[in-house]
Amino acid sequence: MASVDTISPLHFLARLPGHLPRVPRMLRGLYYTAIRNRDKTLSLGWALEQSAKRFPDRPAVMDLQRSVSYADFNAWANRLARSLERNGVSHGSVVAVMMENRLEILAVLAALAKLGAIGALVNTAQRGQVLAYSLNLVKPGHYVIGAELLQPFEDIQSELNDLRPEWRFWLADQDTLQDAGTAPDGWQNLASMATEESSENLPHTARVRMKDACFYIYTSGTTGLPKASVMSHGKWIKAYGGFGHSGLSLTEQDVLYLTLPCYHNNAVTVCWSAALAGGAAIALRRKFSASAFWKDVRHFRATCFGYIGELCRYLLNQPPCPEEQGNTLTCMIGNGLRPSIWGEFKQRFGIERITEFYASSEGNIGFTNVFNFDNTVGFTPATYAIVRYDLDNEQPVRDRKGFMVKVNKGEAGLLISEISPKWPFDGYTDSAKSEAAIFRNVFKQGDAWFNTGDLMRDIGCKHAQFVDRLGDTFRWHGENVSTTEVENVLGAWPGVEDAVVYGVEVPGMDGRCGMAALRMTADVAFDPLGLATHLRQHLPPYAVPLFVRLLDEVETTGTFKYKKTDLKRQAFDPAQTADPLFVLLPDAPGFQVLDAVRYAELSRGEHRL
Repeated sequence: MASVDTISPLHFLARLPGHLPRVPRMLRGLYYTAIRNRDKTLSLGWALEQSAKRFPDRPAVMDLQRSVSYADFNAWANRLARSLERNGVSHGSVVAVMMENRLEILAVLAALAKLGAIGALVNTAQRGQVLAYSLNLVKPGHYVIGAELLQPFEDIQSELNDLRPEWRFWLADQDTLQDAGTAPDGWQNLASMATEESSENLPHTARVRMKDACFYIYTSGTTGLPKASVMSHGKWIKAYGGFGHSGLSLTEQDVLYLTLPCYHNNAVTVCWSAALAGGAAIALRRKFSASAFWKDVRHFRATCFGYIGELCRYLLNQPPCPEEQGNTLTCMIGNGLRPSIWGEFKQRFGIERITEFYASSEGNIGFTNVFNFDNTVGFTPATYAIVRYDLDNEQPVRDRKGFMVKVNKGEAGLLISEISPKWPFDGYTDSAKSEAAIFRNVFKQGDAWFNTGDLMRDIGCKHAQFVDRLGDTFRWHGENVSTTEVENVLGAWPGVEDAVVYGVEVPGMDGRCGMAALRMTADVAFDPLGLATHLRQHLPPYAVPLFVRLLDEVETTGTFKYKKTDLKRQAFDPAQTADPLFVLLPDAPGFQVLDAVRYAELSRGEHRL
């Protein structure tokens, strides 16, 4: 019997009549996703100018205190762009941007896009050595730093390469359109400098090509430290078509509520492109708050919101409130909504359309739930294959001729996507890392395919269902965590001989949180408080492992890779092992012994990790 999630041709055809009113927008979206000429001058800046021309008086961006129209937002970006240009920023310049979610960050990114400069979007949770590495990785010539993140930047600026003090720009943590504030000594006040600049569109924007880089988005790699993936204007325009026109089809009457951080592609590419495509407004919140969510939705009269799966879980776990009843939301866009809560979420909150998608910052393929089926990442026009994967040997299966083997319909396998002129692979700033993500001679000699690193299931009619991630990363609180990075930090703690890091599932929580299996030297005792302090100092909060297991010996393969299968299976259940177990609970200063009583509390969801 076929799975209830299988999409048959008849099921697909029966869904089409309901989408007939959206056909013109969907066709326009397909046009943008299908453009092959990467020299074509389409860009984020172009999209903003189109919306400003069509919807000048409609709100473009807003927060709880202010609302800025498309005409005024476009003019603001133009003034910032001219000021940056006057100070050395030009086409192809790399500008590191460190700001929390506020209207200024979108204005700065729009200004950079208009110049053809590249905004390197720094994760605001990074500190210390990881932050310094991330900045040096992309070799920025200029820095735009919000006052709220000035201290973390100044803590590591002595470690930055080629830092020119005159190219450091500061933005006050306030409404800089009304009050630019006073910059600290040694910093240029970008808002104040832009005040006297022209508000007219720049000629540069018409010369920005689809092949030009728009953003550097940091992703957690398997080599221990972040990688910077290239988000080209071409990929952004494909999102503009796929998410904006074909997927959501928002209009100037819509408001998209955005609480996802603006250093994520989900925010600056998926949600922003979806809003710009129809002249909708972005309602921006500094940080996600489950308790304030429905109050904000009512305040903004939001019709759509951007999500990750964990966010939806948090909302479901909240007790019902008056504001959620009869709310204005009709649709949502994001990824990671689990089938286990998909139906419950739609029913409780009255959501008509879930535009779940699948994509990666560095990849060349994206799926979008254009036709509003349940429990699927949707449809893709790209050329892809799902191939058999050997989990034990961690590589795709190849036949006698050396070619990969496709799985049967409904079977899980590794998703790969063909690299072609129509679907190019922009990769990373590091060419060696880009090459490592490519499979060659896959189905014929000379072909090239991108390795997504994800297990997927083909459910019919070019629709897929996400299964799991492979390799040395796991996802926790919406972030990819590199096991190698965490293992390196653990290895620097006195007494740690071996550190094995892996993700484990926690009842009632999405994703996997970090667990570390440690072998200590015989003469050093495990220090629960000291280790917790060390991890918090050297890792962002989402990467700190919350469980520790102490081992006498660590099993390895013949090639000295750690064997993680049994560790993952046993996880943090005291009944599965006699090894000492520890847990780092919220607000606790250090790790605490994890016994059967505490394990039962975690299983019942009494501790929110």
